[in-house]
Amino acid sequence: MDVRIGAIGLGGLGRIELGILDDVDGVRVVAGADVSPEARESFESEYDAPAYADHEALLAEQGDELDAVTIVTPHTLHHEQATTCLEAGVDVFVEKPMVTDVNDAVDLVETADEHGRVLQVGYQRHFHPLFGELRRVVDEGRIGDVHMVNCYLGQDWIDVQRGTWRTNPDLSGGGQLYDSGSHLLDAVLWTTRTEPVSVAAVTDDRGEDVDVNSALAATLDRDGSRVTASVGVSADGDTASPEEGMVVWGTDGHVEYDGDRLRIVDADGDESTVRPAEGSTAFEPLTRKKLTNFVRSVAGEEEPAVPGEAGVQVTAMTEAAYEAAETGRTVDVQALLDDATEEQLAAST
Repeated sequence: MDVRIGAIGLGGLGRIELGILDDVDGVRVVAGADVSPEARESFESEYDAPAYADHEALLAEQGDELDAVTIVTPHTLHHEQATTCLEAGVDVFVEKPMVTDVNDAVDLVETADEHGRVLQVGYQRHFHPLFGELRRVVDEGRIGDVHMVNCYLGQDWIDVQRGTWRTNPDLSGGGQLYDSGSHLLDAVLWTTRTEPVSVAAVTDDRGEDVDVNSALAATLDRDGSRVTASVGVSADGDTASPEEGMVVWGTDGHVEYDGDRLRIVDADGDESTVRPAEGSTAFEPLTRKKLTNFVRSVAGEEEPAVPGEAGVQVTAMTEAAYEAAETGRTVDVQALLDDATEEQLAAST
């Protein structure tokens, strides 16, 4: 089956992902959309396909020719763009964060379900061999019952992004916590199979228009058991690529990811180490895996590895953290989700 793709957002990451998609068997790039005339011209020249100034025009002109779209645009635009595509009967791959509002997150998943469409979020750590192994270690009970998680991410992000849309809260929805930090929150929830219960947080903008540093103290739920989590995110780190780490503590040991390897310590103190195959954790192969999974999901050959429900949980945790930082109070994440669900139900009746 050929999967006919439209690309909404033809900037840096959008073009990188297009190049990867164009190399996936069974994919045909049909059309693109971007506000930039230069980006549209470049796309048309490279793919011999039309490009439009916005997603509405793309759908109006090419909707009958599309099976799916990728959305790689400023974060606060995701909800409206994805909703319009889903309602037009088109499957959606949306880059992280899925959206920047809890109500929008719940609404988007409901829209996808209502129209029977694929909705996949671009969290590539679900395809990372060490994060996958960490999840398996937890699932197999090799460290006992999980009760605590500590993790961090640091990146020289603010110097690179200052002056771009990513540091404009009207377009980004927030700073590093909603950008690279979103990957970390997703990784915590996915590897431990937990959902956020409550969050306390502090943030520091360090004179910028968006958060630079964030520290979260969270309670998570793991199948009825409580897990304590601490999360630190900094946009004023040492390297352009994220440096990150995670330790998951169990009643019979712990497992540590340090960016290069996985170290597992069992109840007897015996230690083992897992290292990834060379090149398997680089950006390109991970991006190829997540996009290939989306294509196969559209074709009905696989299930989405990162469904919209994952985006709902991360959005809720992030929004709760921002509210907690602003109010100085611990925020009930599930109450935010319950309110959003009730609002969605009321709107649909």
